[in-house]
Amino acid sequence: MEANPAPAPDSEQAWLEAAQTFIHETLCPAGSSPDVQLTQSVIDCVKTTWLSQGKNQGFPLPLSYSFVSVQDLKTHQNLPCCSHLSWSSSAYQAWAQEAGPNGTPLPRERLLLLGTLTDLSGDLEQESRKGDLYVKDNTGVLTCELIDLDLSWLGHLFLFPSWSYLPPARWNSSGEGHLELLSAPVPVCPSTTSPGPPSPLPVLYPETASRLLRHRGKLRGVQPNLAGKLVRVSALVRSQKKAHFVLSLGGGSSPAGSHVSIVVQIPAQLVWHRALWPGRSYVLTALRVVRIRGHCYRVWTTSPSSHLLPLKPECVRELELELDGPLLEADPAPLPTPSSSQDGDREPALIRHSTLLSYTGKVTGVLSQPAGLYEVDGQLALCLAYQQFHSLRKVVRPGVSLELQDVHLLQSVGGGTRRPVLAPCLHGAILLRGFSCQKPENQSFYQAQGASLFEQLVWERQLGLPLYLWATRALEELACKLCPHMLRHHQLLQHSSPGNPSLGLQLLAPVLDVLAPPGSTRRNAHKEILEEPHHCPLQKYTRLQTPCSFPTLTTLKEEGRCRAWAAFDPKTLLPLPESSHLTSCQLNQRVSWSWLSLLPATSHPAQILIGVLAASSHKGCLQLRDKSGSLPCLILAKHCQPITDSRFIAVSSCRSGTLLSPGCLVRTEKFQLVIERNVRSNFPSYKELNMTGFIQKQQARVYIQFFLADALILPVPRPLLHSATSLTPQAEPTLPDGPHIEQSRLFLLSHKEALMKRNFCVPPGANPEVPKPILSFCVSGSWLGGTQRKEGTAWGPPEPKGDENKDQKVLLVFRGSSVRWFEFLHPGYVYRLVAPGPPTPLLFEEGGPSCIPQRALELAGCASCLTVQDEWTLELESGPDFPAGPDTSKALPKTSLDDLLSGNSSDSLVSFSAEILSRTLCDPLPAPFWAKPGGTRTSRASVKLTVAVEAADCQSRPHLDIYIKEPHLPPPLGLLPGARVYFSQLEKKISRS
Repeated sequence: MEANPAPAPDSEQAWLEAAQTFIHETLCPAGSSPDVQLTQSVIDCVKTTWLSQGKNQGFPLPLSYSFVSVQDLKTHQNLPCCSHLSWSSSAYQAWAQEAGPNGTPLPRERLLLLGTLTDLSGDLEQESRKGDLYVKDNTGVLTCELIDLDLSWLGHLFLFPSWSYLPPARWNSSGEGHLELLSAPVPVCPSTTSPGPPSPLPVLYPETASRLLRHRGKLRGVQPNLAGKLVRVSALVRSQKKAHFVLSLGGGSSPAGSHVSIVVQIPAQLVWHRALWPGRSYVLTALRVVRIRGHCYRVWTTSPSSHLLPLKPECVRELELELDGPLLEADPAPLPTPSSSQDGDREPALIRHSTLLSYTGKVTGVLSQPAGLYEVDGQLALCLAYQQFHSLRKVVRPGVSLELQDVHLLQSVGGGTRRPVLAPCLHGAILLRGFSCQKPENQSFYQAQGASLFEQLVWERQLGLPLYLWATRALEELACKLCPHMLRHHQLLQHSSPGNPSLGLQLLAPVLDVLAPPGSTRRNAHKEILEEPHHCPLQKYTRLQTPCSFPTLTTLKEEGRCRAWAAFDPKTLLPLPESSHLTSCQLNQRVSWSWLSLLPATSHPAQILIGVLAASSHKGCLQLRDKSGSLPCLILAKHCQPITDSRFIAVSSCRSGTLLSPGCLVRTEKFQLVIERNVRSNFPSYKELNMTGFIQKQQARVYIQFFLADALILPVPRPLLHSATSLTPQAEPTLPDGPHIEQSRLFLLSHKEALMKRNFCVPPGANPEVPKPILSFCVSGSWLGGTQRKEGTAWGPPEPKGDENKDQKVLLVFRGSSVRWFEFLHPGYVYRLVAPGPPTPLLFEEGGPSCIPQRALELAGCASCLTVQDEWTLELESGPDFPAGPDTSKALPKTSLDDLLSGNSSDSLVSFSAEILSRTLCDPLPAPFWAKPGGTRTSRASVKLTVAVEAADCQSRPHLDIYIKEPHLPPPLGLLPGARVYFSQLEKKISRS
């Protein structure tokens, strides 16, 4: 095997010059001259570490490696990477194989990183220390994680031989990356070992320290040192005022279970939390005793002059104290433990107790990073939400090893969670024991939303673990159901505040308020950590029965359709006494239409309907929409009042006819899913009704109906929108500079015709082909004043007209996408017709650009006939000059019962209220004699309604038959047996039979 060629002297010299320049610019104090000694120390440190691998292939220097500063990493390293100076290629390959078949190992870069290890984020203020760890050079600082910190490393310059860098997500331009230091840093300038104290350090052991807390005289002016084995360390708790953690020391000579707690809350000492290792022995110096507000015990706490030292038996001696002085008040009697028989006899059998244990395992999956949910060892769920795990959020991913001390194990929590759950509270600790070699998954902007809201569920709403797990799953289902097309993720999952409530929390609040009423006592960190026996929200729990589900509209439609056809039985649709005597034609006619109504309570769990309300610009009906699809809906207002809510009108005011901006979110627990079944069959007789082979075709119309009073209506704000494909926020289209130009005119609506397909006259010069009928409707009314123009944010005075007293009748034609206004226009109300754009003369007048004069309309006495343009909008007027609505009796005119039943009445158009008794399909009416034979259009079967007329002056309600035929087919939603309907302007005919 031939030896490798020696490196060229020129390449070594270039590498050394680059190293000198880097060290001077990055590591030397600003404005100073080059430090030759520091330069040589850095090069020697790099060289020694490089040669330690033993396979340097004859290169005394790592010429393939280049120096990198903190700023370089932040600016140029946009992808995760790792660097291992002391590793051979085979060592890296072995490490990368730990990623497994489903993971991608971090790519290796050849970079040399040096910096000072510190717990200061940049400024030198002591109060800025929060227990975090940083790597710092002249160009900046980066947060870092280190598994086993030696406090003597702080403030010193190191070479980091093995590290990983994880940059922020691409969409998070203001975010910071972080470092994972995989091995112990190598000091550039090794420090000499400091000699031990000249005399042994006097210390107290835990048993004596616990007794000393109850002796008044011995506490004055005493700041003793405490020594012992670390048996427990709590979570690092951060609040708006101060951060702290609690450690507990025990001793071998102490009785079993005897330990003393020490509170650490000095900012410069919070970094101790990263250096403590359970099982090791320590000495804490210069401690004092305090009483914590709201806590009944006196506890030990550190002072600004305290130090944390490893315990060396030869360097300490036990301090002898005479404890015969006066005692302080005795400690209050501890509360009974949760497992005591006395407490167990009182508690319901459904209440369970979690198991407190310690566990070491490896993260194998991320269930929801914002919610703090992970998978451990492929079989356990890990919930970190009951601790403040902000710093660990960046580190925890598949491949990370964790040691969980005093973690709660909850089994059979219910609510859709099938696996056991590990959940640490503030009493326990999450200790990092191994980094992951895997690249983190690319997290989109949407996947990162909701962390603040999930924290709010735990820390403000005080949800127990079973309910929290269900709530996080429900919010994720709602996000998948509505985002990003109906809503934006940040709108749904934003933090809830008094002036800006979260939509997601409002959707869940009716359920959460029942299962976990607000107003419960907030968690007290000191009590949760210090009190014995231990009490926390994870200690007791009840198995949760899944309270509800939020199915998508497509799922709801498919389930309803399947259940409707599964329940379809032709025999149940026929009256038993006479069904066997019906002819084949009568049988098939009776089974041709049927319906089924499903209530949410019939599903387990109960279903809750959620969607964005929209007015269809193609069908003219109201729809509920989510990302999966849409469902027609019929909203019923009680007391016969029409739907005029301005929040609904805002939905349809989209000028392009599509739902560019969601207007409101609808949530209801009380609704009916209606499935109308249409069957074409050729059953020969009653005996074959159970044979499905005679069914030739079957169709179903599915829609939803509910009362407005039973629904929660939430307007959707319109902040910055985030595109579904873009990584950067996009602002909404802005209006042109200057005042918004609009003109409008008020009108009183007196009559509205049905929504159906109509023919319209072809203007001169248009395509000579016969136009197809288009969906449209017309309303008639009277203008109230002249045209008004926008002046700032208010409407100016109306333009004067020649004859103010003349009744100016108008006919408005809605076709195309303007049919979306059909559900919101009702007789007796005043509306404002708004046209955007610069002022146009005679826009709402006869002869204007939108006017379509017709001889028939002129004969009807209308001053003008306007086609409502797609970009025009309508606003419901209200105020002192315009009542909120017409009088009910005047709004619903009814024909007298005598005129309704009499054949002598000259008025052939009647209006009345009635209850639908039955609905059937009739045979198609014969084609008129002038219809062309062989035409492509086939006549459809008509619908027959048998109704009972409501009459106050009649004891027995007369029955009428109502026939609905083209072009009014299909019939409007909700015409079902049992429904009370107001029929307006129906043509009356008297049967001769």
